[in-house]
Amino acid sequence: MPKKLHLNAFTQLCPTPQSEGQWKHPLDRSSFGYRDVGYWVDVARTLERGGFDALFFADIHGTYDVYAGSRDAAVRHAVQIPDHDPTMLVPALAHATRNLGFACTYSTTYHPPYHTAKVFSTLDHLTGGRIAWNIVTSYLRDAYDNLGLGEPLPHDERYDKADEYMEVVYKLWEHSWEEDAVVLDIARDIHTDPRKVHQIDHQGRHYSVRGPHLCEPSPQRTPLLFQAGQSGRGVEFAARHAEVLFMVAPSIPVCRRQIEEAHAAMRRQGRDPAHVKVLVSMGILTGVDDAEAQAKAAYCRSLASAEGGFALFGGWTGIDLSSYAPDQRIVDTTSDGMQYLASYFTSVDPERDWTIADIADFLALASVTHNIVGGPATVADELERWIDEAGIDGISLLPIYSPGCYTDFVDLVVPELRRRGRLHDQPGGTTLRERYFGAGHARLASDHPAHRTLPPWKMAATPEANAAE
Repeated sequence: MPKKLHLNAFTQLCPTPQSEGQWKHPLDRSSFGYRDVGYWVDVARTLERGGFDALFFADIHGTYDVYAGSRDAAVRHAVQIPDHDPTMLVPALAHATRNLGFACTYSTTYHPPYHTAKVFSTLDHLTGGRIAWNIVTSYLRDAYDNLGLGEPLPHDERYDKADEYMEVVYKLWEHSWEEDAVVLDIARDIHTDPRKVHQIDHQGRHYSVRGPHLCEPSPQRTPLLFQAGQSGRGVEFAARHAEVLFMVAPSIPVCRRQIEEAHAAMRRQGRDPAHVKVLVSMGILTGVDDAEAQAKAAYCRSLASAEGGFALFGGWTGIDLSSYAPDQRIVDTTSDGMQYLASYFTSVDPERDWTIADIADFLALASVTHNIVGGPATVADELERWIDEAGIDGISLLPIYSPGCYTDFVDLVVPELRRRGRLHDQPGGTTLRERYFGAGHARLASDHPAHRTLPPWKMAATPEANAAE
């Protein structure tokens, strides 16, 4: 039986989030739609019709101001600004759909863990267990300034702090409320049994959180956990915490190597790699045939903003490309931003002397994301290669323009993938975690680190503890 493909749709509450310049496309509705609930309801229903598992919202809390030492280019070309908060939108989309899940980016740097735990428990309740948290540590300097956070921590230290952050939220989600704490006992006038609601009393290097959690256990307790760390420290963090791991990979061999490295890191953390799904980011332009798809791509390239692409790239990597001539070769550069992307172009084609003009062309459609352009059969052929040769579990579809790229994929490519037996026919269970791991798996797997430190009330409930007594 062929391996099934998980489908995730990437977006952001802003115009054309990673295809700079496509807001000018006559079929792009995102410039106005990003602030319209009706637009997002249409997108969500289209994705649900296409069998997508989730609609994933990226988010930021600062501006991209590295290019030319200013945010002007980012503002001029709508590089993730204007930008709204996706957590406000999710309940409306959940109400308009039955099976589609939703993932929101939330930063361990910007939001206290006690607050994050409440937000995602609330969303898990309101969506009926269809919420995921994309864990990021964040790096934009002006976000630190705007939020009064002082000097940004070095890259690896952000992850060190985030590890303790995760310990706190796990305690709140998994160890504060017993499953049957809410009793609704009218005769005794007891809504919730206070003996079954516990403080977590966390005292650590970075956080002191007493608790208890304010929310009763939600359908998933802990939201499905997304993460996209691809630096050395980021991979270790993802291997410890993630259930859905996002990757950016330029080719099948590179992707296969990255997956092997991620699986090795998971085993070092005592986790079964089968408990983590790997999705690779894809930009896909399709049409009724290859010729139509190529024509669409050519038109989109004519609308692309090189300056906007450089502003986005600079925000991610800390590399200011404004001082380079178009024919100048890029040199290897390290940064405290998203370190993996700094060497990305070498991995795309190690034999090529990349110039600034080459990079501008490469970034034109879906930024650093791997692109597939072709008719339904061509796209399906390429996706099957990535499934079978790279070992991916699914894709995160990044639209070049919205909502047309979603609609074209659902109307043209999804039927071809279904014909080939590559898509899941029915959702597994009712929660988002079950869509990825099957019915009956609504909660974190037993080897997840959230379960490794148990509170006294849980220890007393384990068979080992009872036997010892």
